[in-house]
Amino acid sequence: MLRIITLIIAVVFSLTISAQNQREEKEIKKVISIFFDGLHKGDSTLLKSTLHNNIKIQTTFTNKKGEKVLRTQSKENLLIGVANKKPENVYLEKLLSYTIKIDGNLASVWTPYEFYLNGNFSHCGANSFQLFQNNGSWKIIYLVDMRRRGDCSALKEKK
Repeated sequence: MLRIITLIIAVVFSLTISAQNQREEKEIKKVISIFFDGLHKGDSTLLKSTLHNNIKIQTTFTNKKGEKVLRTQSKENLLIGVANKKPENVYLEKLLSYTIKIDGNLASVWTPYEFYLNGNFSHCGANSFQLFQNNGSWKIIYLVDMRRRGDCSALKEKK
């Protein structure tokens, strides 16, 4: 009888943890979706609502000389760039998949993507988001993206 009770408790506990993780993943995806809605619309206020005050933002790419480059951008410059998006420019960052890892109040999200400007392919790469669960709401605390213009087939294979 004790074994059955222990088994039932373990199953209920496992189901509770699974449901909580699914809820957390849904909330995290929503934050990232709002981030990209703000980017696509040129709405810096919407985008800013997803960012922690102390966010770090970086981009990495290979320049025309073949050198690996890492650039750091301020939160303010990101928001100004989004706010100054020309209305005639249509941005679409198509996320190919989400890989989400959560431990307590920390989440890591990997999102391979393709980026289109005015309907034309621009580049591909991957985003790495780090999020902090800030007493009830997830906020992006770190964002680094990798960009490349060619060899995007590897991303499509990992979908």
